[in-house]
Amino acid sequence: MGYEPVFSYINWEEKKTLLENGQIDCIWCSFTMDGREDMYKWSGPYMISRQVIAVNKDSDIYTLEDLEGKNIAVQSTTKPEEIFVSHSDPRIPEIGELFSLQNRELLYPFLSKGYADAIAAHETSILQCMLDYDLEYRILDEPLLNVGLGVAFSLSDDRGLDEKLSRTLKEMQEDGTTEQIIGKYLENPQDYLWEVSDEEK
Repeated sequence: MGYEPVFSYINWEEKKTLLENGQIDCIWCSFTMDGREDMYKWSGPYMISRQVIAVNKDSDIYTLEDLEGKNIAVQSTTKPEEIFVSHSDPRIPEIGELFSLQNRELLYPFLSKGYADAIAAHETSILQCMLDYDLEYRILDEPLLNVGLGVAFSLSDDRGLDEKLSRTLKEMQEDGTTEQIIGKYLENPQDYLWEVSDEEK
């Protein structure tokens, strides 16, 4: 697209405000489109991500049913938090405490130190953390949710960047660039590719 990106670390809870007041141009950080379709102008989805539960290797939690009475840590204002707070998923029993943490990086010490029995987050972020810090967690087989990741722009943004980026992301998927990039970070990158429908083509 001819742009050189500038990456900014933000307070995740302030993401929409920062976008609306122009401090950032878009939100591009494992951001789930599902349920937010009307809140932003979107580019994507460009990738699939699973929201999952991770536990310590020796945990007795193997299924979602095993979460009964357990303490769970999530990042605030994320899909996992919404799932647990809403009590809308019949697969999830009554848990103990829900810790909503502002900083995603705090999830891992909460789990390692035993403050939480399990954490819920994007599978990709958990896998990356395990790789970066040589941690061993076990991810439950049954996901909380399969979601499409996208890039969010303000509804009032009239520059057309969302449409340009959507076209570019589509081209990258078609020519294999997206799979190549994902493959630098994750095994089996094809499992994370968004399946483009005939309508989207």
